[in-house]
Amino acid sequence: MSGAAPLRLEVVVGSVRAGRFAPTVADWFMRAVAAHPDFAAGTIDLATTPLPLDLAENDAVRAFRDRLAAADAFVFVTSEYNHGYPAALKTAIDSAKHEWRGKPVGFVSYGGVSGGLRAVEQLRQVVAEVHMVSVRESVSFHRVKRQFDAAGETADGAAIDGAARMLRQLSWWGRALRAARAAEPYPG
Repeated sequence: MSGAAPLRLEVVVGSVRAGRFAPTVADWFMRAVAAHPDFAAGTIDLATTPLPLDLAENDAVRAFRDRLAAADAFVFVTSEYNHGYPAALKTAIDSAKHEWRGKPVGFVSYGGVSGGLRAVEQLRQVVAEVHMVSVRESVSFHRVKRQFDAAGETADGAAIDGAARMLRQLSWWGRALRAARAAEPYPG
């Protein structure tokens, strides 16, 4: 990244279900991010981020928006439920507006046989509507519980490679869009 400040990456964990597998997937991904010097990363776990379903304004929503505003890039960690993404993730997207705009987003999905890919394809449409740039590369875990060992590690070569490629794309887009936003406010 040649001396520039690291990009602020927020990893948004979308599942809030009891017994969810999301923490295992998110923790693995955060270890991959930690090895990438272009990013300073944090996690926003929607299970512990109290966003109101009616999209009302409150202190938690304002704190959430402040965190989004400070970010340069995002990754959504999403499960797939009934061919779609979790409702908590839609609430999170809808709880902000300008804070998402002109910023890149990547996806780490998991599920059964589809690996969450149907959820990601739906999310690509939603993030375009809020003026985000979705990167092409993504990470997908098919039959997710079979992909991780007891220590939360995976030997899934496609996922490991996909994470590295996605992070390179997020770095490129993140730097380009950060410079563009600094030069001129996003016209949305």
